[in-house]
Amino acid sequence: MNSKPTQSDWVERASHVLPGGGFGNFDPGVVIRRGLGSHVWDEDGNEFIDYMIGSGPMIVGHNHPEVVEATLEQIAQGMTFFTNNARGIELAEEICKAMACADQARFVCTGGEADMYAMRLARAHTGRDKILKFEGGYHGMSAEAQMSLAPTTLANFPQAVPDSAGISEAVRDSVLVAPFNDAEFVRQIIAEQGDEIAGVIVEPLQRLIPPAPGFLETLREETSKYGIVLIFDEIVTGFRLAYGGAQELYGVTPDVCTLGKIIGGGFPLAAIAGNADVMSHFDKAQAGDSFLMQVGTLSGNPVASAAGVKTMEILRRPGVYEHLRECGQTIRTAMAEHLSAAGITHQIVGDPVLFDVVFTDQPIANYRDVLKADSAITARFNALLREKGILKTPGKVYPSLTLDDDDMVQTIDAIAEAARKL
Repeated sequence: MNSKPTQSDWVERASHVLPGGGFGNFDPGVVIRRGLGSHVWDEDGNEFIDYMIGSGPMIVGHNHPEVVEATLEQIAQGMTFFTNNARGIELAEEICKAMACADQARFVCTGGEADMYAMRLARAHTGRDKILKFEGGYHGMSAEAQMSLAPTTLANFPQAVPDSAGISEAVRDSVLVAPFNDAEFVRQIIAEQGDEIAGVIVEPLQRLIPPAPGFLETLREETSKYGIVLIFDEIVTGFRLAYGGAQELYGVTPDVCTLGKIIGGGFPLAAIAGNADVMSHFDKAQAGDSFLMQVGTLSGNPVASAAGVKTMEILRRPGVYEHLRECGQTIRTAMAEHLSAAGITHQIVGDPVLFDVVFTDQPIANYRDVLKADSAITARFNALLREKGILKTPGKVYPSLTLDDDDMVQTIDAIAEAARKL
């Protein structure tokens, strides 16, 4: 009788059929078999408290029984239709209720796809070509988004640096790059080139870095002055920082936002949402020559929409965000206390619902500040945590709603031991 394949077996098999042995997302040596609540198990049965949560989508935990029930109910009715469907319409209604900028929404399958269309939408609306983004900001895999995402060679602003092979040189001329949290530079570049800039795209909380006081307000003021479309990339922050996303938490309303991760409840689904004037370019009857074509076989998929509708219903319940923030703050406090006691220089960067430790004694305001951190210590810290059953991405901690007291105890103990070993 054949024995069940081990994790090593799967890693070996993957090495033959996947470039680099993986999907391109995470350590290819980790092969997860199943998840339940706040925990996941690999193919060898090793159990981890999961602070990666699928890189963000599983905020209500893995296999939440209500989400499973909602998706199975929809699967029994049909998995995809290409036409409108009721679950997708319900999800769009809830997005428009929740997000201050949203009169209408259009569905796609991935956050990167949503960001690509948002930038294209800004060009359709303004008739201009240039996009202003911020160094280190992640907006998916489109050519524009791959400009100055993680440059190892630092160019003078606003010059863009492609981070991937296969990108046309012409794209470089259409993207301007600014340092995050530098309001004065933004004013300057918009004053110089505002008549050519179609859109400004920004993560309101860039990776982990919070906006400096007044920074987002400056973006809103300057883009409004020059008729530029302001795009908040809320793929990560939407329904996480608050139910109404970063625009609710920070009190700044963009023209358009992009959403993903949480709104699909663990399934591939994302959206572009914005004011009716800008979104009208998706409607050929209204837009005429400025019509923006967007078609996708699985856009608004009913199974993903059903999972999203139920996930958002759970997030609206009393005490949900308080619990999420309490768990996150407990972990942040443990990191700060134990690393400080061990004499290890560090900063805790981010928000209690999305954060990590950065090993530097310098304040973190932008991408170049992060580059100064000790990446070797970061890698060692993460490896030590994994040895103690804590799974996280290389640069983020995502708390989830299913974390309990036992999870907190194990996490704090793992942090304490990792700090001592460092």
